[in-house]
Amino acid sequence: QVQLVESGGGLVQPGGSLRLSCVAPGTDLDAYFIGWFRQAPGKGREGISFISSFDRTTNYADSVKGRFTVSRDNAKKTVYLQMNSLKPGDTAVYYCAADLMVHGDRWSFPDEYLFWGQGTQVTVSA
Repeated sequence: QVQLVESGGGLVQPGGSLRLSCVAPGTDLDAYFIGWFRQAPGKGREGISFISSFDRTTNYADSVKGRFTVSRDNAKKTVYLQMNSLKPGDTAVYYCAADLMVHGDRWSFPDEYLFWGQGTQVTVSA
């Protein structure tokens, strides 16, 4: 069992930045593919970013491309989501998810991931 913990959410003004972190206490995330998802009130869970385990291939949804950057620090056993130029439409609960194998063309599908964190709230508002 892998327990994921997200942190770094909060309230930010439009145009601001936040950096989310995803860790798994007691587990080395090096071998895991990591996806970032978000869910706004009344909407489904949207896959927004992905980073592979071995070659650090990344993918992004069109809605965040050019504004968000995913990275991983294996020494710190942490995966990050740097979010810049935030918009009110980015308001959501953000989740990280992990699995040992994720098919590349399905990285944004929630059912590709076995392990999930509890989420961290991001609110973008003036």
